This record gives sequence, C-alpha cells and structure tokens, in this order.
Amino acid sequence: MGTNMQAVWIIDDDRSIRWVLEKALAREGIEFRSFASADEAQQALAQGAPQMVISDIRMPGSSGLEMLQVLRERYPSLPVIIMTAYSDLESAVSSFQGGAFEYLPKPFDINHAVELIHRALEQSQRKNTSPKTILAAPDILGQAPAMQEVFRAIGRLAQSHATVLINGESGTGKELVAQALHRHSPRADKPFVAINTAAIPKDLLESELFGHERGAFTGATATRHGRFEQAEGGTLFLDEIGDMPAELQTRLLRVLSDGNYYRVGGHQPIKANVRIIAATHQNLDERVKQGLFREDLFHRLNVIRMRLPPLRERREDIPLLAKHFLQKSAHELGVEPKLLSEAATQYLMAQDFPGNVRQLENLCHWLTVMTPSQQVEIVDLPPEWRAAQAASAMSGEWRSALAQQVALALQRGDENILGMLTRQFESTLITQALQHTGGRRIEAATLLGMGRNTLTRKIQELGLDEDKPG
Repeated sequence: MGTNMQAVWIIDDDRSIRWVLEKALAREGIEFRSFASADEAQQALAQGAPQMVISDIRMPGSSGLEMLQVLRERYPSLPVIIMTAYSDLESAVSSFQGGAFEYLPKPFDINHAVELIHRALEQSQRKNTSPKTILAAPDILGQAPAMQEVFRAIGRLAQSHATVLINGESGTGKELVAQALHRHSPRADKPFVAINTAAIPKDLLESELFGHERGAFTGATATRHGRFEQAEGGTLFLDEIGDMPAELQTRLLRVLSDGNYYRVGGHQPIKANVRIIAATHQNLDERVKQGLFREDLFHRLNVIRMRLPPLRERREDIPLLAKHFLQKSAHELGVEPKLLSEAATQYLMAQDFPGNVRQLENLCHWLTVMTPSQQVEIVDLPPEWRAAQAASAMSGEWRSALAQQVALALQRGDENILGMLTRQFESTLITQALQHTGGRRIEAATLLGMGRNTLTRKIQELGLDEDKPG
C-alpha cells in the first residue's frame, strides 16, 4: 500500500491538538488530512477512505465512538486510534469494543502518538469486533498510568474467554474489575456469580461451589445448586483464591482441566461452561514455593494476570475518586454533595490508605453524614484520620532528628555509627517499656515483641540495671 494522499485522518475539535499532530506527521513524511468534526470526516468518506484514523472521543456533533461505528461497518479493517481526555473505564472499553486499535489518554506524549500511528499504518488489517452496548459502571475511575494499564487490559480481554488472575490488596476493586470483564465479554447476558473463598467455612465451601445432592450429609434435605451451576454460561469470580484449602484446590483443578464436576454426594458428572476470574491479595508464587498452593492450579489460573495498584501508588486519583464517592453518597442520602477543601485534599493524598479505594469510599460516606459544613476541612476528618497526622508528624520529627545525628557523626568521622545508634535506640525503647510496665520485664518484652531472655540480656549489655540498688 503506497502512502496515498490521505494516509492518516486527524479528527479533533481542538485546533492545538490538530496542529501538534499535523506537525509531527509532516516531520515523519506521512500524508494526512485534518477535520474539526466527525461529521465533516464522514462526508469526506464519499471520496475514499484513509489508511487509519486518529479521532477525539467527545466533540460537538457526532462523537468519536459514532464515527468509529460508521467506519467499522464500512471498513472493518481500518485501524482507529481514539483520543480521550476522559479517563474513565467506559470510554476506553467502548472504544476497544467498537474495535479501536488503541486509545490515547490526553495529554499524550507526541512521540508515543507517532509510534502508535506507525503501528496502526503497518497493521491496516485488523479483525472486526462487533460493538456492544456498554452499561456504565463508573466506580472504576483513574487517570494514573497504572489504572490506564488496567483499562487497556479490560478492553483487550473483553472478547476473550481466558482465565484471568487479578492481584491486588484488599479494597482495590478486584470484584469491580471482574464485573467489568464480565460485562464487556460475550457472556455478558449470562450470570456473574462471586464467591469469597476466604469468607466461607472450609467444610461448607465444597457444597457452596459444587452444590450437593439431597441426603449427602446431615441437614442436606434438598438438592442444592452450587455457584458453578448458578454461573452456567457466565462468569464465576473466585475471590481470595490464595486461602482455598488443599482438597478444594484439587477439585477446582479437575474442573478447569476436564470441564466436569460432581455435586457433593453425587455420582453424575456435570459439565461446566463457566469463565473463571480469580483474585487474591496474596503472592501466589510465594504460596506455591511454600507448598500452600498447588503449582498446577496456579498455572491454570495464571493464564492472564492483572495487577490492581493500591491507592497509595495512584495518589493523583484520590481527588477524582473522593469527588465521585461524595457525589454518590450525597445522591443516596438525598443531600448536597460535600466538597473537600484544598488542604483536606492534599492531606488525604498524603495518607497511605491500607484499605484502598473501599476505605476512601467509607470515609466519603462518613463525611457526607457527619460533616456539618458544606466544605470538608482537615478538622472535619474522623479522629483516627487526624491521629495519623499527629503520628506522621512525630515520626517525621524523630526521623529528621536521627538524620541530623547521623550527619554529625559522619562529619566527626565516628567509627561504628550503626552500633552506637543501635545501642541508643534499644536502650530508649527498653527504658520506656519498663517505665510503662512498672519494671515488669515479661510484660515489657511482650509489648516490644522480643523474648524475655533477649530483654534480660540486653538490659545487662546496655547497662540498664546499674542504677538498681543491690
């Protein structure tokens, strides 16, 4: 395909974006044509199509997605790159499902854009994927690069039936991602069934998953359909898979390898047609090494792995998420949404959020109910959040004092700085703990997390018992 007169079409109502792309393409010697609206571009199709299109998603008139659908119908193999300033999951996935080649979140790096355009030109043959109607679920939001990666992965995996393993801490939204994968998959009209394997007692888990026959055990008065049967044709989400007991790992492996399972007490194999999405906060590779998780099951589940970043790795998303959750809570309670002050926003962005997005959501709900004023200041945060402020300030203070001590010792050219400071550190800890317990050593040792003998030895080594009469 020689470069025809219009290898690349640029569609964007923003003149500066058109200009930047035109300059870059001219430098690369790639022919292009620019349009300020999708409607203009559609009219120009009468004179022939380009080799590829790079288009904005939201413009006056027809949107980039509508343009994408027109192109899909007429030229199924024409690559389209969608640009979007709206970093939400739905537009990313809609563009993939409309068959987009790639999507570029704005602001983008121009070299990255040019590289994508080259790739799209090389690959002007691409399979046609039928566009799907998208149900909005904007709870997964994120502008952070790590989240953009997650969105891309959801888009790419949408048409696949492959088993997916989602790694992420508690509260990062693993179930939301699993639901999105289901909702954008060919199984979307069949059930999505979730089960948290850690939350169900071991002895009940097997019949939860596979069901049981009547009379299989005491209390089994009727035949029960397990989660596998409920999810038939759809998606089964197994949360906290790392905690699954060994015998169930074996049963699950059997289903994944031969597609059949038995109810508890049953002799008739049941055929399973279910896509498995598993999730865990644990490091499964480690659990395999320790012999706690079957290696063969791990390989079966680990076909495609997605990592969900904890909130502290995408702090720039905290204001966006907080705003969303404050609006959501306000809507549920029928009140005006609260707004975070600049100081409160900065303060929250500095916190570590061990409970991640769920913890932020709970906090926003609390603020909606409890804050008297419209604007939320740091003083309006729950006490445990403000305690973090005091503690982190304190911890910052002693660390900076320590840093000064180290700097001085280094300037003096002291030998064995680590040994000297470790002695001071340990003697401070032990002295404080003994004061706290009124000299009771066993209690002090427990509080410090060391053995009683170790404590006694250190008291002698550090000369802490010299002032005792005796």
